[in-house]
Amino acid sequence: MLKGLIGKKIGMTQIFDDQGTAYTATLIEAGPCYVTQVRTPKKEGYSAVQLGFGEVNPKRISGGELGHLKANKIPPMRFLREFSAKDHGLKVGDKITVADAFTVGERVDVVGVSKGKGFAGVVKRHHFHGMNATHGTSDRNRAPGSRGSGTTPGRVLKGSRGAGHMGVNRITTHNIKVVLVDAERNLLAINGAVPGGKGSLVLIKEARKQ
Repeated sequence: MLKGLIGKKIGMTQIFDDQGTAYTATLIEAGPCYVTQVRTPKKEGYSAVQLGFGEVNPKRISGGELGHLKANKIPPMRFLREFSAKDHGLKVGDKITVADAFTVGERVDVVGVSKGKGFAGVVKRHHFHGMNATHGTSDRNRAPGSRGSGTTPGRVLKGSRGAGHMGVNRITTHNIKVVLVDAERNLLAINGAVPGGKGSLVLIKEARKQ
C-alpha cells in the first residue's frame, strides 16, 4: 500500500498516551484520497501514483482536469498531487483512507507551504546579530551593516542575504511521529508542528531519514 496522503491542516492540540505522556500534536484531515492516475516506467519512464483530494463542485476545476477524472469515473477533486511509489498494488479509482496508509508510531515527512510574513528585515528573516546598542549607535540596531566588498568587486554579490519577502516557501518537516489515527473522522495527529496555517494543504509521506 502507498505510504502517502494529501490532507488539510486543522490546527494544534495536546494528545496523551496510555502512560500519561503529553504530546504537542498537529491535527490533519488526511484523505480520503482517490487514485487518479498510475504512472509506470514503461509508459512515463518512472513509477508514481497521482492522488486526488477534496471533492468540489465541477465548475470549480478546469475542463482538462474534469475530463481526466470523468474518464476514470472519479468525482471532481480540487487537489491532484503525485507520490513516488513502487510495488504499490494500486489501480485507478482505488480509495485510500488514513487507516490504510498510516499507523500510530510510524515516522512521516510532512510537506507544506510556510506562512507568509510579508517584507521582513535581516534580523527576523536571517537571524542577523544586529549592531551595538551603545558607542554612538542610535538607529542601526537591526540594520544589516556592510554587505558588499571593497573596490573588487565593489558591489553586493548575488545571493547575499538581505531584507525581503519572508515565508510562502515549500518546506518539509522530516521524521515526525504519528501519535493518533482516527479512521472515522479521517484525522491524523502528528507530534510537533508542520508547515503552513490552518486550512492549508499538506502532503504526508513515509519518512526518508528514519
